[in-house]
Amino acid sequence: MEGAPLLDLRKITKRFPGVLANDRIDFDLGRNEVHALLGENGAGKSTLMNVLYGLYQPDEGEIRIKGESVRMHSPKDAIGRGIGMVHQHFMLIPVMTVAENVVLATEPTRAGMLLDYNAARKRVVEISRTFNFAINPDARVESITIGQQQRVEILKALYRGAEILILDEPTAVLTPQEATELFAILRTLVREGMSVIFISHKLNEVLEIADRITVLRRGKKIDTVPREGATEKGLARMMVGREVLLRVEKSQSQPGEPLLQVENLQVLDDRGLEAVRGVSFEVRAGEIVGIAGVDGNGQTELIDALTGLRRPKDGRIRVGDHEITRAGARDVIESGIGHIPEDRQRRGLVLEFTLAENLALEDYRYPPDSRFGWLFPRRMIARARLLLKEFDVRGGGPQTRAASLSGGNQQKVVIAREVARDPRVLLAAQPTRGLDVGAIEYVHRRLVETRDEKKAILLVSLELEEILSLSDRILVIYEGRIVAKRTPDVSEEELGIAMTGGQTGEAAA
Repeated sequence: MEGAPLLDLRKITKRFPGVLANDRIDFDLGRNEVHALLGENGAGKSTLMNVLYGLYQPDEGEIRIKGESVRMHSPKDAIGRGIGMVHQHFMLIPVMTVAENVVLATEPTRAGMLLDYNAARKRVVEISRTFNFAINPDARVESITIGQQQRVEILKALYRGAEILILDEPTAVLTPQEATELFAILRTLVREGMSVIFISHKLNEVLEIADRITVLRRGKKIDTVPREGATEKGLARMMVGREVLLRVEKSQSQPGEPLLQVENLQVLDDRGLEAVRGVSFEVRAGEIVGIAGVDGNGQTELIDALTGLRRPKDGRIRVGDHEITRAGARDVIESGIGHIPEDRQRRGLVLEFTLAENLALEDYRYPPDSRFGWLFPRRMIARARLLLKEFDVRGGGPQTRAASLSGGNQQKVVIAREVARDPRVLLAAQPTRGLDVGAIEYVHRRLVETRDEKKAILLVSLELEEILSLSDRILVIYEGRIVAKRTPDVSEEELGIAMTGGQTGEAAA
């Protein structure tokens, strides 16, 4: 990094009612640099970048680009200054093609008024080849993977001539393989002259990709450090303000009676193809059973069937001595199953509802939330206030809309609701997706405590470290079948071989 910074934020302050989101923050970005912005959920990372991108106006402070003081009144101003932003939850139109999404609002035309789709497609292909994106410009966005959708968002920024690319929690919805591909893309972008702001809470990722790392905590800048010499332990301490356990501490499990039994389960996907193929396993009281697998091998359809969201083609599902194979979602909940869904926005929350309403979604029909059909909002609010404090949900109170929280804090709300219901069986699908290191530590501890209370937990995670740390037994799923069962002392290499259809172990569990 030589000379004056490409971007310089000075003393940026942003307030919301009751919240000081950014408190006099300094941040700069050099040319051809990846500068990571690291912090807990609610630390102010996204707010700071939304100020830079023109979505929010700062209450105090200055933005300088190439030494010139500027004011971003809208994202249009930021785009005009060479800034592109890829949000954590993508802003694409599913029914449109990749090329149509990329050129939206800046479409090439013929005769000054007709869309020149061929020119748009050609330009998208050129950019894709330059940066080795390997994406079909004619594919509809709804039919491509999450990782490819993220590339479309990056293509949008490149098409508009971005020199500075802001990536907000870019790996929160990616598989490990997609994250690796993203890092390769970022290195190519930097070699081609771009500068990147990488917002994250994942310590290993910022140490892998960033040149410098700035840590925020509760709206304040703590420090900026070079990657060389930085450690996960040291960064975690700066983020949280205390020592953080990076490994799960748990005692030996003492399994009891089977609480969840699955026999020869067969489930079809949305296309009518068999996604789960004769799966059988059980989860006993007092144990955590982890399901490891590459994304797209039947995990989603399996969880959908267990929660009553998808009707199985064949097989049986039992909770204790109660069969729920054909039960609907409400009956499944009342049978004693709790569900932390993999997609918090589509399946976990009603975004337009308040946090109090979301926390009461599954129990609002019963005392103390209601009686004789009458809701008691004050009781819902009082209970929500306790849960928000217990699970350290930041960014709002009981009457805050769920949509206004950061992704990580939305996840905490879902976990708070499901764990607080004290279910006999807890299905945890990607439970720490989007959470910071401190929150992950807390969620892992709560899952272990739930296990020790003689509950059964089925953990589905794409994070191998999480599977290995939490699980008492590990099942490997590949192409809809359980192809191996392993103990937690298995190596990542051996587990990875089984996950990709290599040498398998026993096929029943």
